[in-house]
Amino acid sequence: MEGNSETGERTRKRVRRGYERLAYGGIADAVRLLFTEEPDLAALDKMDLYNIAEIKRPKGGGMEIKFFDRIKALQSLEELSETGGDVLPLYRTLQECAKSFSGEEDGV
Repeated sequence: MEGNSETGERTRKRVRRGYERLAYGGIADAVRLLFTEEPDLAALDKMDLYNIAEIKRPKGGGMEIKFFDRIKALQSLEELSETGGDVLPLYRTLQECAKSFSGEEDGV
């Protein structure tokens, strides 16, 4: 079972890093993309576009970029801090239920 707790901890750290990138990440590359007429694939590969939720190119020309909501990311980070990082309560509940069926836990 130690492997599951290690996997859960890695997942929690990964989720936290993702929220931190959304909350505090820069938008310089997105602005650069906005002003580029036809970006090449090599340039796109080097850009940090992590916090972009959606990109549209309307028929009339130009480009629309929507970002993930920084406030929601900050709120999620706050919730992680308050709950001690337990971001997967449903997963944990299912895990406990599976233990009871497999006989790993006493009493059931």
